[in-house]
Amino acid sequence: MQNWEGVSEFVAVVEQGSFTAAAARLDISTAQVSRQVSALEGRLGTKLLYRTTRKVTVTELGQVYYRLCRQALDGLQEAELAVTRQQQVPRGRLRLTAPVAFGEKTIAPLLNDFAVRYPELEVELQLTNQQLDLVAEGYDLAVRLGRLKDSSLMAKRLASRTLYVCGSPEYLSRYGEPHSLSELERHNCLRGTLDDWRFQEGGKSRDIRVGGSLRCNSGWALLDATLKGMGLVQLPDFYVQRYLQSGALVAVLENFRRADEGIWAIYPQNRFLSPKVRLLLDHLAQALPGTD
Repeated sequence: MQNWEGVSEFVAVVEQGSFTAAAARLDISTAQVSRQVSALEGRLGTKLLYRTTRKVTVTELGQVYYRLCRQALDGLQEAELAVTRQQQVPRGRLRLTAPVAFGEKTIAPLLNDFAVRYPELEVELQLTNQQLDLVAEGYDLAVRLGRLKDSSLMAKRLASRTLYVCGSPEYLSRYGEPHSLSELERHNCLRGTLDDWRFQEGGKSRDIRVGGSLRCNSGWALLDATLKGMGLVQLPDFYVQRYLQSGALVAVLENFRRADEGIWAIYPQNRFLSPKVRLLLDHLAQALPGTD
């Protein structure tokens, strides 16, 4: 058990920001926390923390060690919960990541509902369009859209999304409605981070290179430009559905619309899925529209 000595103390110092606060959380003396952390650094042969009279700073190796230790301690907590038959009461840290726009509009409210239902959880949501390393950075779950890359992670399809190409009635009245993919060449296509739009033709997927006067990495900005008659756009349903229903936007090239894409939950492989992750997966699958 010597390898575990000092781990809880080190994690507490990192999370509380000081030896004194860590000691208060663990209900032990500050001197004991300091001794245990020093002994841990001695066993590892590296500096985990820089100490000054004013603050404690975690070293680069200390950050790596902290993330791994945090995962290990979380695993021990989940094991204790399973053994004591408390697996239906999620508690502890729950870290997940999701794309920015979809996360703000859809995932964050659902996660807030989940947190209200289970107040013993400590929830952290990181909104980013980068695909983070869940294992290395200590995330329990990621929500991802569209096609998945091959990986060793587990994947659960939560729901589906539909990609629409659409424009405002004013734009289509002025420039005409395209009826074939080749006609996109003469239209102002408002682009996000990709130059290709995704379609299906003759039962096969087809990507079409498009161009236009506006490129922006915000779907909401592209939607605003489309509503103002600047051009055509290809966006997922959660951006445009209400405007298609109201008539503020008109869907075009519907015969070439690609089959619905998946909304996925990705999580590290574990033999026993923790209660908090399992219940969150169920919550998201039930709440999201278009669930398969």
